Amino acid sequence: MRYPLKDGYFITDDTREVDANTYFLQTAQNSRYIENLEKNTKIIYPEELYKEWGLESIGVVGITGTNGKTTTAAIIYSLLTDLGYICGLQGTRGFFLNDQRIESKSLTTPSILQTLYNIYRTKQGGGEYFVMEVSSHAIDQNRIESINFALKVFTNVTQDHLDYHHSIAEYRAVKSRFFSDETLKLINKDEAKKIVFNEHKAYTYSLDEPSTFKIEAFSLHGGIKAVINHLGQMATFESSLVGVFNVYNLAAAIASVKLITDESLERICQMVSNFGGVSGRMEVVSYNPLVIVDFAHTPDGMLKVLESIKDRDIAVVFGAGGDRDRDKRPKMGLVASKFAKKIYITSDNPRSEDPKEIIEDIAKPLVGKEGIYKIVDRKEAIVQAIKDLKEDEVLLILGKGDEDYIEIAGKKYPFDDREVAREALELLS
Repeated sequence: MRYPLKDGYFITDDTREVDANTYFLQTAQNSRYIENLEKNTKIIYPEELYKEWGLESIGVVGITGTNGKTTTAAIIYSLLTDLGYICGLQGTRGFFLNDQRIESKSLTTPSILQTLYNIYRTKQGGGEYFVMEVSSHAIDQNRIESINFALKVFTNVTQDHLDYHHSIAEYRAVKSRFFSDETLKLINKDEAKKIVFNEHKAYTYSLDEPSTFKIEAFSLHGGIKAVINHLGQMATFESSLVGVFNVYNLAAAIASVKLITDESLERICQMVSNFGGVSGRMEVVSYNPLVIVDFAHTPDGMLKVLESIKDRDIAVVFGAGGDRDRDKRPKMGLVASKFAKKIYITSDNPRSEDPKEIIEDIAKPLVGKEGIYKIVDRKEAIVQAIKDLKEDEVLLILGKGDEDYIEIAGKKYPFDDREVAREALELLS
């Protein structure tokens, strides 16, 4: 992809797009292809492009962690916008600027050229801040080189992406690398022992441990009501979100906005109720019966979601992705069995693997348990779960969130858990 640079010139990070009017952005990822270029190719580096586009004036906030990146980033974006700041947002859901979606979904953290161009567009739109999700893959592949972060945020780290990182120790080490410098940082104190971070300019938030931003009390009845304490200054906030994990996400967002803007804690907290949630994250498809769709696709992610409504009788539909970490599959089955009375194990982007084998991997620790249903076809599993749903039960459909496809044998087929659930509810009403 080529982007306009200056004086009729363009810039690309793809050697195949280089011509007399196009600069080549040499990055950590594409340096091995440099020999394919002509000797007279105009080359520029990310740090030079950063200065060329004048991106130093934008306060970039980067959020990383196994769970909570998307929601925390979205809350920060919402709070900044409601406080009157012009802000860009980049992540799993795409690129947003001034409450408008400019680009649809992409990688959690795209190429450095795409990111820098999105920061540039934020600047051109009068923006002051740019909020972005930072994946472990992007850290490891240095897809964030040259970015001067105003704040780095750590949510948590649990088992995920071990198909790429090979071990939880390696995964934690990659996350730790993001926090090794002296950039202003915000760390989840309740998870702080799982990573190593430079304590210079490090602030913390928590529900349990003593911290810079401490949740002193909270209620989960009918949403979230909480009191946050920042060095003796107290403020209350309310949200329609559900679950303890969202108390963490809200605390991280409030603390982030406080650190980068120095707005009063009370004023920031007043804006919290305006945030209605993220599509596909604890999204209510139906209230009667209660059917919720969520992106949770790791043992810890499932634990947080299921635990948040453990006072209800739960039915759950979920699977596990193919060609990914197999070790987490039985763990997901065990988490589901801890909370749910009815478990429908199905397909979730099986890719090149046999979905039946993935289902069996999940079901291994559940042998002999009642209420276990193995249904390969995801639509059939959702429809059956809704048919079986009793009035006092809640159905959680986990794993895909707002994804609008299912990937099978190298092809992506249109599929949306929410649409399938709505159609089934309409037919059965």
